[in-house]
Amino acid sequence: MNDIPVQPKAPIPREILCSGEENVQFIYPCGIKQCTWSPGSDLNSSPHAPFSPPPESQKILPNILHAIGNTPLVRLNNIPQSYGIKCEILAKCEFFNPTGSVKDRIALNMILDAERKNILKPGDTLIEPTAGNTGLGLAIGARLKGYKCLCVMPMRMSTDKVDALKALGAKVLRIPKGDLGTENCIFNVSQKVCRETPHSIILDQFRNPSNPLAHYERTAEEILYQCDGKIDGIVAAAGTGGTLTGIGRKIKDKCPTCKIIGADPLGSKMAEPNEINETDVKTFEMEGIGFTFVPTTLDRSVVSKWYKVSDKDSMLMARRLVAEEGILCGGSSGTAMCAAIEEAKTMSEGERLVVILPDGLRNYMTKFASDPWMKIRGYVEVDEENHWWWSYIPVKVLKLKNPHIINSSATCSQAIRNMTKNNMNHIFVEKNGLIIGFTTSENMLSDLMEFKYKFEDAIENVVAPIKTVNDETPLGKICAILQVEKFVLVETDKIQNGQWEKEIKYVMTNDLLAFISEDQN
Repeated sequence: MNDIPVQPKAPIPREILCSGEENVQFIYPCGIKQCTWSPGSDLNSSPHAPFSPPPESQKILPNILHAIGNTPLVRLNNIPQSYGIKCEILAKCEFFNPTGSVKDRIALNMILDAERKNILKPGDTLIEPTAGNTGLGLAIGARLKGYKCLCVMPMRMSTDKVDALKALGAKVLRIPKGDLGTENCIFNVSQKVCRETPHSIILDQFRNPSNPLAHYERTAEEILYQCDGKIDGIVAAAGTGGTLTGIGRKIKDKCPTCKIIGADPLGSKMAEPNEINETDVKTFEMEGIGFTFVPTTLDRSVVSKWYKVSDKDSMLMARRLVAEEGILCGGSSGTAMCAAIEEAKTMSEGERLVVILPDGLRNYMTKFASDPWMKIRGYVEVDEENHWWWSYIPVKVLKLKNPHIINSSATCSQAIRNMTKNNMNHIFVEKNGLIIGFTTSENMLSDLMEFKYKFEDAIENVVAPIKTVNDETPLGKICAILQVEKFVLVETDKIQNGQWEKEIKYVMTNDLLAFISEDQN
């Protein structure tokens, strides 16, 4: 079953939440859509802004916000040829926007719309639940227009985005994963912070009509202008769904026979029909796309067909776009491109397919652009020429350590005292008999300085995930993991009291180095 949360039956609050609204219930990001757009509606009576082609040359821009949009459309050659694709594939390179993503468009549009409505005033604080890219777009708008910016982000998002946000003067609140509607979900935390922060608002990219309107009024028109109105298909990955909805609706207005193709990660539940969302995959690495609910800003009725794409295929395709086309794109661009290739296989010579590449490589230097990061997930293999004499020796030959464990219900203060008492700088956290992660004294200090926890908070809220392997795993793989992670858990099957049980130990970088150096000596 596709368990998509439904907005409770209650008066629908406006899309923007302002500080001080204490009595407003939790606002779901998957509420009822209020837009009256329908296919074939009269364009002459449309309330949307008319489109003007970009000026041929504007030598000096007033500020960086004027550089948003008018991104290039680039023909892809090498990758389509490798699949024997007959149709033309064009890439809309949205990473040419100032902060490197398509989200600059909606961030500016939401700010301008709030200003027109006198909802946003100088000195106000913009609070936004975000994977990072919308936050970056809001941060540059806030910086140049005299606002403050605070982004609420899941812990799993790349540190590259966090560092960029801080460089722009934004504050970042990172929180552990929380299911929709729970106390720890980014939407609930954002709304709580907004109510407690004077003169603050949530523009809310998941519900704000200015999100899809940015693409209806500008992005889609740019594509039509660049293609002289000849488009047979458009492919986009869906996060908030604003890109897919806005572009899809305008293309349906102007090119009714054009197919609108959606790309969705395995593990997400945004695609239709619901049956294609069924999978054993529970989580996914892709950032900024895919959810287990359908955002208000996504109109799935405009989508002709959906493709589901795995993390591995997405990231390998993103790497191919970098290596073979010279396009420095992000991971979700790989998702869109995988869907584009599958759709292109059904198209003929003379037809044209446009694929939206939403963001750039900069935000993922520590993720899919990193060989060790890809290796520990099994997405790429270790190069044969880089193998060492110890590469294929199993990890069980090392002097493995017993983990020092604390229960997940313990407080952060108790964890710190536990590490101090045992003269250790790290501790592992277990829940229901399984180790769910670890923390270190260094992490606790840095997290404290960034207000990520209070001493009375449960330790499970600040743990870092940990990789687990079996005791036959070769040291070459262990080495790749330790280039990215501090520890590796090692499972060994042993008989205890006549039954098979798993013994858990761990290995650190020093353990591997000691083994290698001892053998050399």
